[in-house]
Amino acid sequence: MNREQYNSDPRYAKVLETMDLLGIMDVTTTRQDKNGTIVWRLPIKNEWDKTLIEVASFSTGYVRNQNSGYSNYQLNKRCEGEPEYFDSGKTTPGGNTLYTKFSTRSCVLIPIEIDRLEYLISYCLKNYFIKRANQVVDGEFVHKWKYEHDIDKAKCDTEAELLNTPEVNEEFISRSEHRKLMQEQYINGSREYSRCKNPEIKVIVNGQRYNII
Repeated sequence: MNREQYNSDPRYAKVLETMDLLGIMDVTTTRQDKNGTIVWRLPIKNEWDKTLIEVASFSTGYVRNQNSGYSNYQLNKRCEGEPEYFDSGKTTPGGNTLYTKFSTRSCVLIPIEIDRLEYLISYCLKNYFIKRANQVVDGEFVHKWKYEHDIDKAKCDTEAELLNTPEVNEEFISRSEHRKLMQEQYINGSREYSRCKNPEIKVIVNGQRYNII
């Protein structure tokens, strides 16, 4: 689909505007266009083979990822299908047949093309551009744990550099001395409190001094 076709309708034009902002390219071939297929190439690389991710819209109502796995897979929403019942080959003690219930999850088809394209835009924005926002431009994927580790290391390096400056060292030493002084005052205060809490009481009987505990 060329740009003139996109601009032929306000909804298509809005999709094209969003594609331009995200750097998405329409790489649909002439044959695919005749079959009602539209293929987009994202500016994000697959982690396993470094190829640019491609997604597609099909006239059958499906939207698919074209190259991020061993086979193309649907990106449509899933819904629970109607349950089916099969003869289990078993019966109840009363002779009634027992059935096995079986249900599957199926894709929700999107029959209208512009609806598929708008859905694709939303899906790609959420699952590729946002969830993989820590992927650098050249396609190298940076794992979350490594990203957070690098940030923590940078913070530690910055704090260590600050502590090596004379001004900060003096402040650090001053704080240490202040903390030590406060601890000594607390210990001494605790001793005084202990003596006040348990005072010695003395009485004298017949000239003999006794301590009352």
